[in-house]
Amino acid sequence: MKKNSVRQLTIAALLVAMGIIIPMVMPRITIGPASFTLASHVPLFLAMFFSPGVAVAVSLGTGFGFFLSATPIIALRALSHLLFATIGALYLQKHPTIVLSKHKVVFFNGRFQLFNLVIGLIHSAAELAVVSVFYTMGNMPETYYTQGYMYSIFLLMGLGGLIHSLIDYNIAYFVANALSKQFDLPIFSQAKKMEKEKKQILPQEVEVQIR
Repeated sequence: MKKNSVRQLTIAALLVAMGIIIPMVMPRITIGPASFTLASHVPLFLAMFFSPGVAVAVSLGTGFGFFLSATPIIALRALSHLLFATIGALYLQKHPTIVLSKHKVVFFNGRFQLFNLVIGLIHSAAELAVVSVFYTMGNMPETYYTQGYMYSIFLLMGLGGLIHSLIDYNIAYFVANALSKQFDLPIFSQAKKMEKEKKQILPQEVEVQIR
């Protein structure tokens, strides 16, 4: 138990560090006045494949990390990730098999992509709420007010944030799958175990029905 706790703490710390560093080094796509950093959410999405505890630790760690290294609005947007990370990690823990389609990881996995969309909507809505508060208080750069709320906040930050979330979670999904072949990634390990048990049960049920 203690060994597992230390392992999870170490993983959380590494993912927090990655979550703070990636936005500083990865390329950005700028659609004035908003900008989106590729893979900036990947460490947190990866944390969700470990456990709710790791997901909460990484979301809090990156949030407070940005309070020290970035502006308050960026830090609060990062802290808002606690909502989707907790909900998503708890759901994955209860339904791990959504990461598999036909017993394997594939891009066109309808169940996972639906889950991804729901997480993206929660993610985008939470960040939109944070940005809207700053916008209402008049604490945003002038370019946001020039473009207007519907375009600069709702369309760019809201819809753009949703698309950004969907892309990053798919990146995390395939990175996690690759890692699960070499390391124990709890959600993937549990999903494969459940699928294996299901395969073993089905032949027995067919045999009983024939008899």
